[in-house]
Amino acid sequence: MDNQDDLIPIQELEKKNRLLQKKLERCQAERRQLETDIGTKEFLLKKVICELENSQRDLQHRSQELENTLDSLHQMQAQMIQSEKMSALGQMVAGIAHEINNPVSFIYGNLKPADEYAQNLFSLLDLYQKHYPQSVKAIEEFANLIELDFLRSDFPKLFKSMMMGAERIREIVLSLRTFSRLDEAEMKAVDIHEGIDSTMMIVQNRLKPTNQRPQIEVIKEYGNLPLIECYAGQLNQVLLNILVNAIDALEDSVVRGRWATHKQLKMDNPRIYIRTQLLAPNKVTIRIADNGLGISEDAKKQIFNPFFTTKPVGQGTGMGLAISYQIITERHGGSLECISQPGVGAEFIICIPLIQQRQICNA
Repeated sequence: MDNQDDLIPIQELEKKNRLLQKKLERCQAERRQLETDIGTKEFLLKKVICELENSQRDLQHRSQELENTLDSLHQMQAQMIQSEKMSALGQMVAGIAHEINNPVSFIYGNLKPADEYAQNLFSLLDLYQKHYPQSVKAIEEFANLIELDFLRSDFPKLFKSMMMGAERIREIVLSLRTFSRLDEAEMKAVDIHEGIDSTMMIVQNRLKPTNQRPQIEVIKEYGNLPLIECYAGQLNQVLLNILVNAIDALEDSVVRGRWATHKQLKMDNPRIYIRTQLLAPNKVTIRIADNGLGISEDAKKQIFNPFFTTKPVGQGTGMGLAISYQIITERHGGSLECISQPGVGAEFIICIPLIQQRQICNA
């Protein structure tokens, strides 16, 4: 009996053990399922996070592309406006030159015959005085009234002055036509020195002395250059932009005390240096320098960037040098650099091929 009584608790324990074992197995199965579910969810979460990060990077990339596109559009718009202004300026200059040229040519062409006619009339007057030395009183009075002797000596000088003035106007008209270059092919072999001289004529008025500064002296050192193949009108635009910047820099240097004393002016007055040189085998350099206060290192790093300017608001668009850089580097396959030392001045160096590469390739 005792053995039977002992078997009952053992059986119950075994039964409970089996139940516990099954519960344990179910718990382990549930744990494994949970671990699998958690792993799956972690994988899905990591995948979602990765996709979000990729989407964020893609959005940032697209945003940057949109910003770059917007900047490019702004630059293109500014360049188009600047090009349109230069085109309008060229057309206006060419139109003015044409309109001035006709009446000036008429005046210039008639001055010499008019001078000859006047000399003939004076010769006739001499003959009258020689053969009729005793003139009537009325003629003598009128001769004294008009100061005949002074008139005879001054009249040739008057014609000479008018001839010089007409020649000067013709030179200005020629310079204006050379600057505009509207009557020439876009790409052509030209004399760069003529382009520089015509551009100097455009800014001549700004070189004259003012109440704030003395006259700006221009020193030219032209090398022996052949004709250069280039877009002459665009190259003149570059020269104009650089020369205007040099004049602005000198005027700003005066305001900031560069030539504060008479002694400084005697030693070193405001100057612009223009030098040209032929570099073998196929390069030409144009160097334009001023002796102002120079450009800071920070400004020099950005000087060819679109919309960058050191001028006050409303006085500069920041596109002149940027467009100049594009014209030289992209249109002419050359280089444009700025060398400056604070307190000494700044120099812009244009380097372009003597013969454009496209024509070398065609050959």
